[in-house]
Amino acid sequence: MKTRFCFSFVALIPAFILIPSFILIPSFILMTSCDQNNSRDRDADSFTQYVDPFIGSGGHGHVFVGANIPFGMVQAGPVQYNQGWDWCSGYHYSDSTIIGFAQMHLSGTGIGDLGDVSLMPVLGKVRTDREGLRALFTHEKEEARPGYYSVELEDSGIRAELTATPRVAFHRYTFPRDTGESVVSDPETCESVVIDLEHGIGWDSPVEGHLEWDGDRTVKGYRVSSGWARHQKVYFTAVFSVPIKSVEMFNGTDPVAGNSITSRRSYARVVPDLPPDGKVLVKVALSPVSMEKATENLLVELSGWDFDGVRVQADEAWNKDLSKIYYETTNESHKTIFYTALYHTMIAPSLYCDHDIPDGFIKYTTFSLWDTYRAAHPLATIIHPEKMEDYAMTMMNIFDNQGKLPVWHLMGNETNCMVGNPGIPVLADLVLKGYVKEPARAYEAMKQSAMLDERGLEWYKEYGFIPYDKDPGHETVAKTLEYALADWCVAQVASSLGDSGGEDLFTQRSKAYVDLFDPAKGFLRALSSIGEFREPFSPFRSSHREDDYTEGNAWQYTWLVPHDVPGLMELFGTREAFLTKLDSLFVVEGDLGEDASPDISGLIGQYAHGNEPSHHIAYMYAYAGQPEKTAARVRRILTTMYQDAPDGLSGNEDAGQMSAWYILSALGFYQVEPAGGRYVFGSPLMDKAVIHVGEGKTFTIVAHNNGPENYRIKSIKLNGKPYDKFYIDYKDIMAGGILEFLM
Repeated sequence: MKTRFCFSFVALIPAFILIPSFILIPSFILMTSCDQNNSRDRDADSFTQYVDPFIGSGGHGHVFVGANIPFGMVQAGPVQYNQGWDWCSGYHYSDSTIIGFAQMHLSGTGIGDLGDVSLMPVLGKVRTDREGLRALFTHEKEEARPGYYSVELEDSGIRAELTATPRVAFHRYTFPRDTGESVVSDPETCESVVIDLEHGIGWDSPVEGHLEWDGDRTVKGYRVSSGWARHQKVYFTAVFSVPIKSVEMFNGTDPVAGNSITSRRSYARVVPDLPPDGKVLVKVALSPVSMEKATENLLVELSGWDFDGVRVQADEAWNKDLSKIYYETTNESHKTIFYTALYHTMIAPSLYCDHDIPDGFIKYTTFSLWDTYRAAHPLATIIHPEKMEDYAMTMMNIFDNQGKLPVWHLMGNETNCMVGNPGIPVLADLVLKGYVKEPARAYEAMKQSAMLDERGLEWYKEYGFIPYDKDPGHETVAKTLEYALADWCVAQVASSLGDSGGEDLFTQRSKAYVDLFDPAKGFLRALSSIGEFREPFSPFRSSHREDDYTEGNAWQYTWLVPHDVPGLMELFGTREAFLTKLDSLFVVEGDLGEDASPDISGLIGQYAHGNEPSHHIAYMYAYAGQPEKTAARVRRILTTMYQDAPDGLSGNEDAGQMSAWYILSALGFYQVEPAGGRYVFGSPLMDKAVIHVGEGKTFTIVAHNNGPENYRIKSIKLNGKPYDKFYIDYKDIMAGGILEFLM
């Protein structure tokens, strides 16, 4: 039987334990570095002015820095010489080198890839390799804002500027000119643009690159690479604004005769007929299908040469999507962090189809689902309802192609990165929220994905958990817990469709965490096929090479039961024992060990905000009747783990998840259960927020008497009436209305 929490207007303490488009036209605003955000005049019609793309580009944030539009196929930006772990996006704020401006990047991931089709403006004859293309720059001569990036390269003095449409990157290079006269074309001293198909980012390794010059102003080709995405192919068409004097092809550093090349290390050095003002523009269109489709994308999206006009259009595109949430606070730093976080949630998923949408729905890629099922997708269902059907269709298309729902899907490739079945919570959430045209078909896809014999599922089905002595892949606790929460999601869909047998089966499987609980230690632990816990055991130790947990330890993973908090509570014996253990998480300290993953970051005790398995934990207090502790923990995380600075994130951005946690939590709620749409109250950071939820409706949140000391919710009203639940339902948010917190 389900009961609900009843809140008094004084303390908001639950009495029972729950059982389970408008477009604003912005003025032109210049965005530069972090320390300028609080000093410039604000334009009331512009939301992009509050975005600082450099936040998260230092530390371990790994965010993309460059030019794109929301969810675009193109992410045009610099690629730096250094390729260490903190350069997963191709850029790190600590660096001062650039080897090119690539058309595709990831944002916030823990593995590097993409960096495809790089252009580099140069002076004189250069060696076509990483060292030869390297240029220095300083942040003082660098600028970034939504839809625009520019930098001046030292030594050469070339100014590179980037903007974009959905499928076309637009480059403008300004070569320094001592006079207004055109120079003689001397290959040793003249200006040129190098097209580099060899270098990518991180794991990316070139397999084949093709370049061909049409004898006029167009160079087109394709690039095949292998990396995180094992077989990636991207086609492009690059058109120059001025006549091309010559094109020299290279296989690595060796010149190749003719107007085309197909090689693993393909380069083209394009010598333009430089105009008196020194400006050369290049439009680079992409396609996942063919060079011809890339050309079509170019003609449809960017037929002209008005760089500044496209830059303004990109700003308008960002402003439109950022305006979906009007966020009011007197703290300018908080506003910058909020809108930058919102910006970061709209880089991925990214388009993965041509302009004509051949399959009848818009395809997307870059599904970092192990991260994003927790907050990024629940946020998207609120502010991007118009995209949800296409998300669901994309996931079903992936299922049709590979026989299972996506795990971590990148550029048409299943990477199988991370553990569990994270595509299931996302698709189940979309079904339960009404965004799937064929819910029965989606349900079958979930069931089939959950019944495969791979990645430990065979042992999970046989034993009810994954024994550490059976699965050679390790991470058995993490796998078991992720499969269990996904199974709970399948059970909810089964229930909604009236399949009682399926509901019973997957509900039973979702209790797998019970077997792993060690009452003597009070942790979820690795268990053998004969029922023995692995020894020796330390709840603190973690190994990135060989472990029972994924990027975590027992302290963090013991709470990975977001689908059944009351059931987890029962394992501790009493509500008080559960709360004592939960309190301990936020204060206890211990040695993680020298092999611990760098992803275990942003520590408060052993709570690790820098990695996703911890993200729901602060909200678990509300289930146990202590919402004031949820409020205290959430407010602390909001104000200490996010900063208005390059090193402003406590861990990887992870394709929008880290920022989505901030957005939802700053608004005052968070979806703990992985599907279904119950958003648990925490501690709103703002004074007022107006969310555009589609169909012309708005959901307004007001936090009366809010402040650093007044972080607890005292009482709640929904549409003027007292509200006594500890959560709000998705349907109530999407219906529009007013939610009022008295702090």
